[in-house]
Amino acid sequence: MSHPTMGRRERKKAATRQAIADAALHLFLERGYDEVGIREIADAADVSTTTLFKHFPVKEALVFDEDSGQEARLLAAVRERPEGQSIPAALREHALTTRVAAGEGGDARFAAFADLVARTPALRDYAQNMWLRHAAALARVIAEESGLATDDPVCGALAHFALEAPRAAYTHENPREAIVRAFDLLEHGWSRQLSGTRRR
Repeated sequence: MSHPTMGRRERKKAATRQAIADAALHLFLERGYDEVGIREIADAADVSTTTLFKHFPVKEALVFDEDSGQEARLLAAVRERPEGQSIPAALREHALTTRVAAGEGGDARFAAFADLVARTPALRDYAQNMWLRHAAALARVIAEESGLATDDPVCGALAHFALEAPRAAYTHENPREAIVRAFDLLEHGWSRQLSGTRRR
């Protein structure tokens, strides 16, 4: 049984991390990423720079504070999918409920965040590297769940397109419809690939 103080400590750490991330994003959106210094962010969050760097080792990570959580939820969508549900179907549901939903409803803050990343080279590079990490982790889990080799290119391809489809859908008038159609294509291709693999 865990000690009750451990729960409080973890909650306090999470609250501090969230306060830092919120302060950083507020300042970045207000003045621009390159115009805001680390000390300013620490002061706004009422923490020391040492504390800030304990939670966020690099400045770019302040913008993508949900990186590890997003990856964990992505992998869980595959590992914990209902019995009988295909991997593409599980990834489609994940995309619809977590990624596309975040940008729906004309959320001005989400649009401002996306614009901040798009116009800041350092953030674009960080986002791309994060995307590649998530794709590699997803490919490994797809391979594990499908009984395929970890370096099987079809696992990497499915991971790549499953992550790319929501990004591409953002520019469409109806992102949900675009997601569903894209994953229908992935579903058919994945099913045929698995059938061919099992016949060999």
